[in-house]
Amino acid sequence: MKTIAAAFVLMMCAGSAVAAESSCTAQATEKKLAGAAKTSFMTKCERDMKASCDTQASEKKLNGAAKTSFTNKCVKDSVGM
Repeated sequence: MKTIAAAFVLMMCAGSAVAAESSCTAQATEKKLAGAAKTSFMTKCERDMKASCDTQASEKKLNGAAKTSFTNKCVKDSVGM
């Protein structure tokens, strides 16, 4: 059981490292977006990341609180908050 928990923690850390490299915030900064353009970009990016994170949670067969927790962390890491 401890091995499974350790593997889960490592996967979460690896996933957040990859997401941090191409976060929505970083992309908006690279594109030098400001004002309404940045708001629109961030809204769309966050919506896309939520859909992607929901898919990942489904693939991992997560339900209930585990799915919610995973999705919230995934979106937060992907958006760059």
